[in-house]
Amino acid sequence: MLRLNPDERRRVSLVLNGKPAAGWAESRTLVSDFLRHELGETGTHVGCEHGVCGACTVRIDGAPCRACLCLAVQVDGRAVDTVEGLAGADGALNPLQAAFRKHHALQCGFCTPGLLMSLSALFDFDPAPTEAAIRDTVGGHLCRCTGYAGIMAAALEVAEGRRSAKT
Repeated sequence: MLRLNPDERRRVSLVLNGKPAAGWAESRTLVSDFLRHELGETGTHVGCEHGVCGACTVRIDGAPCRACLCLAVQVDGRAVDTVEGLAGADGALNPLQAAFRKHHALQCGFCTPGLLMSLSALFDFDPAPTEAAIRDTVGGHLCRCTGYAGIMAAALEVAEGRRSAKT
């Protein structure tokens, strides 16, 4: 087993939002801190730092994960997607982001990146999820501003649009 001095920095290479990226991290550096401070991707928010609020949710190899509970050295060689990677290369919002905007699904915006990452993972897993599945996903995030009504409306609109597109 490889044992590292906690102060020793190690190179971490990954695919970030579809592009190769690398930086240096101590063995105790969290993914959230690595993304924000080493790679400059500040869209991943740090809230409770206990995995409860969901603000730091990113996708690691496609699966939603709390970046405050994972170490940067654990993502070496893996694919990490953050909220910065959701919009198109031209800056156009994806359908979920556009629906959030349309339905005022954010106020302060602190929880928004994590919600978008969890919901995008849900939509990748199930292109037209049920209201119960959306509610279950949203229920893993704390939002103190919106009351969740706009968030649910946005996600349900995207799901309905995908259902309609299938028929």
